[in-house]
Amino acid sequence: MTFFSGRAEANQAQMAGTGWRPLLRRNQRYLSAIGTLVLIALFGAAIFHLTAEVRYDDVVSALAETSWRSVVAAILFTGLSFLALTFYDVSALDYIRRKLPYADVALTAACAYAVGNTAGFGALSGGAIRYRSYSRLGLEPDEIARVIAFVTLAFGLGLAAVACLSLLAVGEYVAPLIGLDAFWLRTIAVVVLAGMLAIMVAARSAHEVHIGRLTLRLPDSRTSSRQFLVTALDLAASATVLYVLLPAGTIGWPALLAIYSVAVGLGVLSHVPAGLGVFETVIVATLGQAADVDAVLGALVLYRVIYHVLPLLIAIVAIVGIELRQFAGHPVASSLRRAGGRMTPLLLATLALVLSLMLVLSSVTPTPDENLAFLANYVSLPIVEGAHFLASLLGLALFIVARGLALRLDGAWWAAIVIALAALLLSLVKAVALGEAGMLAFFLVGLLASRRLFVRPASLFGQALTLPWLTALGVICLGAFVVLLFVYRNVEYSHELWWQFEFSAEAPRGLRALLGVTIGATAVAIWSLMRPAATAIAPASDEDMERALAIVETQDMSDANLVRMGDKSIMFSADGRAFIMYGRWGRSWIALFDPVGPVEAWPDLIWQFIETARANGCRAVFYQISPRGLAYYADAGLRAFRLGELAEVDLTRFEMKGGKWATLRHQVSRGQRDGLEFSVVEPADVPAILPELAAISDAWLDHHSAREKGFSLGAFDPQYLVTQPVAILKCEGRIVAFANILVTANKVEGSVDLMRFSPEAPRGSMDFLFAQLMEYLKAQGYRRFNLGMAPLSGMSSRSTAPVWDRAGRTFYEHGERFYNFKGLRAFKSKFHPHWQPRYLAASGGLNPILALMDATFLIGGGIKGVIKK
Repeated sequence: MTFFSGRAEANQAQMAGTGWRPLLRRNQRYLSAIGTLVLIALFGAAIFHLTAEVRYDDVVSALAETSWRSVVAAILFTGLSFLALTFYDVSALDYIRRKLPYADVALTAACAYAVGNTAGFGALSGGAIRYRSYSRLGLEPDEIARVIAFVTLAFGLGLAAVACLSLLAVGEYVAPLIGLDAFWLRTIAVVVLAGMLAIMVAARSAHEVHIGRLTLRLPDSRTSSRQFLVTALDLAASATVLYVLLPAGTIGWPALLAIYSVAVGLGVLSHVPAGLGVFETVIVATLGQAADVDAVLGALVLYRVIYHVLPLLIAIVAIVGIELRQFAGHPVASSLRRAGGRMTPLLLATLALVLSLMLVLSSVTPTPDENLAFLANYVSLPIVEGAHFLASLLGLALFIVARGLALRLDGAWWAAIVIALAALLLSLVKAVALGEAGMLAFFLVGLLASRRLFVRPASLFGQALTLPWLTALGVICLGAFVVLLFVYRNVEYSHELWWQFEFSAEAPRGLRALLGVTIGATAVAIWSLMRPAATAIAPASDEDMERALAIVETQDMSDANLVRMGDKSIMFSADGRAFIMYGRWGRSWIALFDPVGPVEAWPDLIWQFIETARANGCRAVFYQISPRGLAYYADAGLRAFRLGELAEVDLTRFEMKGGKWATLRHQVSRGQRDGLEFSVVEPADVPAILPELAAISDAWLDHHSAREKGFSLGAFDPQYLVTQPVAILKCEGRIVAFANILVTANKVEGSVDLMRFSPEAPRGSMDFLFAQLMEYLKAQGYRRFNLGMAPLSGMSSRSTAPVWDRAGRTFYEHGERFYNFKGLRAFKSKFHPHWQPRYLAASGGLNPILALMDATFLIGGGIKGVIKK
């Protein structure tokens, strides 16, 4: 297929241009990461300045003075907030008209928000959780994308509405806290609310609003009203979590709700994981004038623990409990287990991130005096110093392992076990930190209970951290540096600090730990960014081809015979029962179709392919995959993007009788009147007619100004054609058209690949050939006929559809100069097939676009082949 050729060339020319704009486009990802780190540094400096009069001991005292009643109330309001959050997904599913059991939806939503609130980047995001869970519950990729878009937009609009309404009510109380006149504060709120109201009014009839090039499709008034109430309840409950933790009388609840909404919004817009530092800066800057800053900081620490960490722990307990199968016999529990099984690695990976942050921050904060005195009686100073330094490095190691846990690597599981055990021991040796030890023990239990999920045999050291992970690592290092400065702001820096070794020398110990983490993080970043060069892949050997063909003959996938072309490499599963055929273009390893072989061998083989591609510095791409394997690709961290629809004819019901077959009957009758004769030449007899077939093929290519393709399409290769039967049409004793037939030994599915006809062939010859071939295969006992894929067919043009679908639909409607999209679909529709979606699976970001470009070039044989059709 060459249907994105024009766009590919335009993008390449645009990216290769000169000037500052192409430079920004080429380095957008890196500039975004640098911007995030600069932003966290600026907010870190701001909060350090705002807390100039605060001491670490004061914050610890404020934490200790928080009553248990306040903590219990905060936990209850956290539960209420997460209950409200589940109805975001309920509303989203109602909006796309899909119904799922509430238990499954609630579990998915709760886990998505537990992970998203705590990490919120890359694979550890709410969208990734939803994609893995909902794909296993039967939702298609475009439906999951609409769910994610709905909850994101609903939260953003609801957040803005609640913040503005709160400012209207208590503007005079908030204005002095942010240094803005109450009149202007209310004016801004009125303008925002008026704009939102205008959009809703404009969308009452058509539900669509056009703002420049942006088209918004809003839900009906009932859904909008319900979603606003859900958002208001969520924000009110989560703001109350912080409110009950603050000292009594610090600020009124309505004013806090307004400030809280603004702080959450800025944290989201900053793209900093979990809004770390941004949220705290806004709260301290506004509330620091109304209360003691140490009390505000103490409340913020507890808020983070209760609202972010506690739900994550509860989610892990719930999922692990389901995994233990204690109630697996109950249908509800069985459904929950199906939805939650693949979320466990992501939850544990998020907890690993939290624990890594805990270990790093613990290394730059002082140990309580009573704990140090206890250690001095039983442990020598070198052991304490070594434990402190090693614990910080284990925090860094746990961060690296977290990505492997998200990918379900068996090596990551073992590494996490070892790191957690070592860190647990060191946390007791360095500071008798019972809280840290308890969290690490919880983590160990979760890992042990979910051991069966971590089965991918991949090298942990071959997993280079991606840019979002490196950005998060930078955020942790910057955060640790800010905490170190805050804690020891009264300690004057000198070079001698690095060489002070005493039980009471806490600042030097923190300096050395931070230096070790920073050096380690820098080494990891350099190693990750210096990707290996893409290496050439070896073509399939004769032995590999024989093994692959033996597997093909046992399957019901006729297109798997394209492996006979010999232009693709082959990767076998560990047990040798399945294989993937693939090619490489640019930095893409492109697998053609789903794995060929038993479905139970697919998950490990898919991951094996992804792992090998990454080890060679390339992206893994799966081209023309079926809905059957979407859950496996989602488990591997890939997203599916619709390519088109595959047409299949049920041969058990195929008969050219009745009104809907009148056109095809007419074509067959016309062919018979024109003297067309159909026959099938068996493989052993094909060599004798190869010269005639070659002449027809050359004439067809010349007539269409085309050249041979490859990869997903067959080419006229004598060695390829003699391996399968060939259907031919004769007219007056001469062959005028042919098509090679793709079949397997189990006689489930038949298909054709190469279809060529001479310019002298009677009109409608291909319709005649296909009709006769289907009747032939039906008589031979085959159950279905595969007509191949219609590119870009079936893509949605609705305004709520993903951008990928809408772009594809536009190209389908207006891209006839590049490819005969509508004509191909119309030809296949003559046979009244059943249409099934086909997808491209790749990671997110720009990778799908780059992958499709590479696949297009691979099929066309390069840019010249794409241009020449």
